[in-house]
Order: sequence, then C-alpha cells, then structure tokens
Amino acid sequence: MNMSINPRAFRDAMGCFASAVTVISTTTADGQAVGVTVNSFNSVSLEPPLVLFCLGRDASNFQHFLNSGRFAVNILRQDQDKVSSGFASDGGNFFQTMENDVSELGNPLVPNALAMFDCEIEAVHEGGDHVILIGRVSELRHDPDGDPLLYYRGRYSSVGSD
Repeated sequence: MNMSINPRAFRDAMGCFASAVTVISTTTADGQAVGVTVNSFNSVSLEPPLVLFCLGRDASNFQHFLNSGRFAVNILRQDQDKVSSGFASDGGNFFQTMENDVSELGNPLVPNALAMFDCEIEAVHEGGDHVILIGRVSELRHDPDGDPLLYYRGRYSSVGSD
C-alpha cells in the first residue's frame, strides 16, 4: 500500500520528538566561519567514535560543508536560543557577530556551548531532500552540569519546563 504522507502532518508528528539544538559549523574555502542550526544530530558508533547530522540540500552553506571535509557540532545550552535563531536565519554571517574559538581541525566553535564534537567527514549518504553527513570525532568537550536547549513541537524548550 503506497499511502501518501502529508509533509505538514509528518513535521507535526516529528515535533513530538524532543531534540537538542545544535549549530554545525565549518569554514568556506576562503576561511570564512559558517554555521547552520540543526536538530537532526545523533551518535552512530562508539568504536570508532562517529556522529551524524542531516543537512538540507537547500541550506545556504550546503556546498561549504561538503567541500570542507570537516565540521564541528556545537550543542547549545538552554539560554542560547538567540544563537540558534541567528544561525537559522543567517548562517553565512552570524559567526561575525560573536567572538569564537577555532577547533584543532580548524572549525569555528560557538562560545560557551554545552558540548562540542570536532569531526572529519567519514561518509556522505543520500537522504531525500537532505544528505546525511557522518563524522569521525577527533576531539570533544562537554560541561557535565549544564542543560541543553531543546526543540519540541515547533518551539524552544528546556529540561524540566512546562
């Protein structure tokens, strides 16, 4: 049975899955820091340490991520909703509005993120209107006491909120 799924219904149903909000970052060929807000991020493997995220083909920085060969995952803290919104609306320029460090691999890092994974691209897979980028983690950091920014039912939320 080939039942057609309504895209809005699919999005609403997926919204029932609370997810952490991340900014995935890399650089352009000329060294400009770019990022994109993503909530489709997962661990893949412990040995070797692999993570994945899904990037929309229509993302403004799509080609930069494929060309760079590397990316950093910045998991946002519960008070970083403005950072998430900034990268969602202007991922090509939002790094220029903040002080930022650079990872060992050369990826720009969101200041004060809850956790960071510095990755080299291991594989890229087709995924409909997205691609799935798998990265091998070469460095990580995390704050054991902080709380994440969550995305739930189309809006920001936090652990323990109503």
